[in-house]
Amino acid sequence: MNEWMDAEGHVERAHKFFEDGRWAEAEGALREAIAINPYRAEWHFNLGLTLEAAGRFDDAVKAFTDCHQLQEDDPAVPPMIGANLLRAGKPKEAITWLEKAEKLAPQEATSFVHRIEAYSRLGDHEQAEVMFYMAQQCDPKNPDAYALLADSLLARGMHEKAVWCLREAANLDPNMPGVHARLAEAYAATGRQERARQLYLRELRNNPGDIDSLLDLGCLLVQMNRIGEAGEKFRRVLEMESDNPDAHFYLAELADRQGSSSSAIEQYDVVLRLDPQFGAARRRAAVLRLRRRAPGDEQAAHDLIEQELEEYAHAPDRFAPADLAELGRLLLDAQQPDQARRVLHRLSVATPEDPESQHLYAAALLETGDRAAGIEACRRVLKLNPKHVAAMHNLAIASVHERHWAKARYWVSQALLVDPDDGALRHLRLKLRLHTIAELLDWLTGPLRGVFSRRRRAT
Repeated sequence: MNEWMDAEGHVERAHKFFEDGRWAEAEGALREAIAINPYRAEWHFNLGLTLEAAGRFDDAVKAFTDCHQLQEDDPAVPPMIGANLLRAGKPKEAITWLEKAEKLAPQEATSFVHRIEAYSRLGDHEQAEVMFYMAQQCDPKNPDAYALLADSLLARGMHEKAVWCLREAANLDPNMPGVHARLAEAYAATGRQERARQLYLRELRNNPGDIDSLLDLGCLLVQMNRIGEAGEKFRRVLEMESDNPDAHFYLAELADRQGSSSSAIEQYDVVLRLDPQFGAARRRAAVLRLRRRAPGDEQAAHDLIEQELEEYAHAPDRFAPADLAELGRLLLDAQQPDQARRVLHRLSVATPEDPESQHLYAAALLETGDRAAGIEACRRVLKLNPKHVAAMHNLAIASVHERHWAKARYWVSQALLVDPDDGALRHLRLKLRLHTIAELLDWLTGPLRGVFSRRRRAT
C-alpha cells in the first residue's frame, strides 16, 4: 500500500514540475511512479506530454505507444503518436497512426488536419487537399487546416491561393502562433514586399522575441535594398542569441554585398565555429578566399572545398539543387572540373527541365575536355531556352577548338542578336573576323608563294 501511495506522490510532484516547465524533474518523477506501477495508462500519457514539451519527440512516441498498448480504445492517444512522429520527421509512420485515430474518432478533424501536413511533407499534395476537405466536413472553421493547406500551396508555388488560406486562418484565429509571419512569406513570394514587411512587424509586435520572424524580415529587407534596416534586425537577433549561426551568416552576406570581403570571411568563420555543418557558409567563404588571394587564402579555400566534398560524398541527398549548383560553380572556379562534373551531373539529373542547371553541367563537360558531350549538353540547354546566350557562347568556343570556324561565327552572331552589348561576344567576333581575314590573305597569297618558290628553284 505504501508503494502505491508513493507512486501517487511522484505523480503529484510531476504535475507541479510540469506546470513550472521543469521537464527533466517531471520526467524523473513520472518514471519513478511508472517503475512502481507500470499499468496506469494515464501516467504513460503524461510522460508523453512531458517529453513532447521537452522536444524529445521520439521518446514521446514511445511513451504514448506504451499508453496505447494499455488502453487501445482511447481516441486521444493515436493522434498524439501521429503528431510526434511528424515532429520527429517521420510522416509515413505518422499517417499509419493518424488512420487509426480516424477509425477511433471519425468525426474529429484532428487526424485529417495532421495528415494534411504529413502528405505535404511527402510531396503528395493532391492527397493533402483531400485531407483538407475531409477536415472541413468535421470542422469547417478549423484554422490549422487552412494554415497547413497553405504550406502545401506554397510548396507548389500557388502563392495567391496560399495567401487566401492564411488570411482565413488569421481571421479564424488571430492569435495563432506565426500566422502573420507565414502570411508575410506568402505575400513576399507574390512580390508584395511592403505588405509582407508590415505583416512581419505585426507578428513581432505580438511576439518581439520571435527570432525566425526577425531573420525572415531581415532577408526581406535585403530584397527591398534596405540594407541598414536588415543589418539592424540581424544584430537584434544576436543580442537575444549571440551564438545564432543564421544571423552571423546573413551579416556575412551583407558584408560581401557591401564589398567588404574580409569582414564577410570573418563572419563566415564565426558561423563555421558555431555550426561546422553549415555548408553554405563553407562554400561562400571558399569563394571569397579564392577571390581575395591573400596569403594563405588559396590553401584555406581548398581545405574548405575538401570538407564540402567529404560532406557531399557522405550524404549527397542533403544537398538541394541550389547547393549542388553553388558547389559546382565553386569547383569550376577552383579549377577542379572533374569534381565539378560529378556534382553537376547529379544536378542535371535532379532538374532536367532547368536550363541553368544543364548549362552548368555543359560547362563542366567542356572544362574536362569532353567537347562532344559538352556540345550536346549545350544543345539541350538551347532546346529548353533558345535565347540562352552563355550556351551559344560555349558552343562558339567549342567550335573554335574544333576548328569549325563557320559554326563558331554562326553561334556568335546568334548570341549577339540576343545580347548585342555582351563584351566577351564582341571580342570573340573580332577575333573570328581577324581569323577570316588571315584565311583570305593566305588563300590570295598562296599561288604567289608557289611562283616565287619555283623562280628560286629556276635561278
